[in-house]
Amino acid sequence: MSEHHKTPSKDRWFLFDQEEITLDDFDAPGYILDIGGGGEGIIGILKGEKVIAIDGRKGELEEAAEGPLKIVMDARELKFLDNTFETATAFFCLMYVKEIADQKQIFDEVYRVLKSGGEYLIWDVNIPEQQDEKRDIFVIPLKIKVASKEVETGYGQLWPPESRPMAFYVRLAQESGFRVMQEKDQGRIFFLRLQKP
Repeated sequence: MSEHHKTPSKDRWFLFDQEEITLDDFDAPGYILDIGGGGEGIIGILKGEKVIAIDGRKGELEEAAEGPLKIVMDARELKFLDNTFETATAFFCLMYVKEIADQKQIFDEVYRVLKSGGEYLIWDVNIPEQQDEKRDIFVIPLKIKVASKEVETGYGQLWPPESRPMAFYVRLAQESGFRVMQEKDQGRIFFLRLQKP
């Protein structure tokens, strides 16, 4: 399980079935802002020195592979100028943001730093309502094919008080001004491609 939090007792885990993701290369002019780019640093593995990986935790960035420029930064308060990036990404990062107000702030900030026509690519989990009150942590095991590598990992987090399906993130994105260009719901996981008009 990724070290976003100290690993709690497994009897608290609600373990989903393993999901497989093939992360295909994508066009991205200029630098890519990768939100929550520490840990496995999947976008950094794919795009290397084109990536500026930010994470609120220094240790997460230290774990990530070499290549990206790594900066400790809070995604709710990005330190970049308006209209800086053509592309932003979030790979299984938003699931760790507990408060809806913080989620909204991140969407607003990413929107601000993207140029007109810029895209925000999101891979994340469709989180259902909690299914067992004793198992208050959901864990999603993943097998990720990226570049020429295969990464096996798991991401876990405390269950939020409400379900958070793809539609939850679509609504937040639209409230921030994004256009939804692509929605790919794959059951337990999803992909969104958003654009700043």
